[in-house]
Amino acid sequence: MPDHVHLMLLPLRDENGWPFLLFDILQCLKSMTAHRINKQLVRSGTLWQAESFDHVLRSHESLKAKCEYIRQNPVEARLVIKPEDYRWVWVDPRFT
Repeated sequence: MPDHVHLMLLPLRDENGWPFLLFDILQCLKSMTAHRINKQLVRSGTLWQAESFDHVLRSHESLKAKCEYIRQNPVEARLVIKPEDYRWVWVDPRFT
C-alpha cells in the first residue's frame, strides 16, 4: 500500500523462551526501513507514524480472515484487480 503497511508476524523467542516484544520489533523495523528508504530517496526525517495498531489473533479462522483482509487491501484501494497482481503482497499459501 502506498501509505501504510500490514504485517502479520509470529515473534521469535529469546534464550529463556519469552517472545520478543512487539514494540521492540516494530521500533527496530521502522528504524531500519526509515534509514534505508530515506537513503534511497536522498532525504531525511520522519517516515513512519509513531503509533501502530495491533491485533492478537486467537484462532486459525481469525488468522485466515486477517490474511484475506491483507490480500484484498490493494483491491479495495483500487490499485489492482486481483490480489495476485499486487507486487508487494505475499501470504503464506498455508493461510489462504
